[in-house]
Amino acid sequence: MTDISTNITDVEKRELLFRYRVIAVVGLSDSPWKPSQGVAEYMQDAGYLIVPVNPNRIGKTILGEMVYETLADIPFPVEIVDVFRPALVTPKIAEQAVAMGAKVLWLQQGIINEEAARIARDGGLIVVMDRCIATDHARLIGS
Repeated sequence: MTDISTNITDVEKRELLFRYRVIAVVGLSDSPWKPSQGVAEYMQDAGYLIVPVNPNRIGKTILGEMVYETLADIPFPVEIVDVFRPALVTPKIAEQAVAMGAKVLWLQQGIINEEAARIARDGGLIVVMDRCIATDHARLIGS
C-alpha cells in the first residue's frame, strides 16, 4: 500500500519506524483525553524517545519528558517530527524540522498541507501526511 499524498510505501514506513527512534511531538497535550497524548504514550511504550513541544507547557513535563517551546529549543538531534497542529501552521513547523536536521515530517491523521510537504521534501525530509504514526506502527510492526 502506498500513501497517496507522499508516495511512501508501507515497507518504507516500516523501515523508517525501525531506523528512527527520537520523535518530537509538536502539539503534545498534557491531557490524557487528547489523541496526541495517547499516540505519544503508545510510541513511548514501544521504545521511542518522545520529546514534547508545546509553548503552553514550557518548564513542565509530559509523559515524564521535558517540554520544549519550539523545535529549535531541543538541544539534541530529533529524527521524526510528529505534528498535532492545524494544517495552516505546518509550513513553519516544516521549516523548523528542516533547520534542525530531522529526517521525517509526519503530519497526523487529518492534517494535510502541500506547502509543508514541499518545504520538508526540498529540505531532504521524508514526508508522511494524514496518517497516525501509532496506527501505522501497530499495523506495520505491532505493539
